[in-house]
Amino acid sequence: MSSTGPDTVGDADWSRAAWQVMQEESAAIAELAGELGIWVAFGSPHRLSGSNRPHNSLYVVSDQGSLVGRYDKRFLSNTEVRFMYTPGTEPLVFEVDGFRFGCALCIEVNFPELFAEYERLDVDCVLASVMVDDAARAVVAQAYGTLYGYWLGYSVPAQFSATAPAGLVAPGGQWIARCDGDGRPGLAIADLDRDAKDADIDMSLRLARPWRRTARAGLYEDRVVHGDPRSDARTAF
Repeated sequence: MSSTGPDTVGDADWSRAAWQVMQEESAAIAELAGELGIWVAFGSPHRLSGSNRPHNSLYVVSDQGSLVGRYDKRFLSNTEVRFMYTPGTEPLVFEVDGFRFGCALCIEVNFPELFAEYERLDVDCVLASVMVDDAARAVVAQAYGTLYGYWLGYSVPAQFSATAPAGLVAPGGQWIARCDGDGRPGLAIADLDRDAKDADIDMSLRLARPWRRTARAGLYEDRVVHGDPRSDARTAF
């Protein structure tokens, strides 16, 4: 996409993008989702007006085939923000059968404040779509299941599966479904069950997540001791 050629990075020339084709393909995905009766989240650049750069986005389509929301990537890489995209400004939360979902894209996995925000927005699951061959990023994503007590869907292209296959992390931080690591397309399927008998999920949902909210809401303020020299002196045993 670089306007200065393949050997140097320059401003993206978005006139090269086949926008009509992408729009037709997006509409076809939405139509098929309606036919199959499934919800779908899929990625695509989202064209803006005039000379404004596009967003890097996730579209969310309902089981009726309707576009119900779009998430625009807010935290961009250096190359993206300098040469390619317009950053988004808002989270996206949508609800399916009583479960609340949030969305994140790629490098945003390395911005924990975004995932903390989704915890405050009371989501049950964050869908993270990642276009990078990075084992560490999958570990960071997995940690959010422990830190925030929600499910985490981690999606990567099949060619990166040998390093970190796509899958689903449960509250408590355990992978409960993963694709094969053989470089071939696959599906990871699992139930989101608030009444799961798994001890990690039960502990995270029933105890850990509520307790952390209580702890962050000023629980300790009236238990702090002021003026005690044994507390104030931090260089004495």
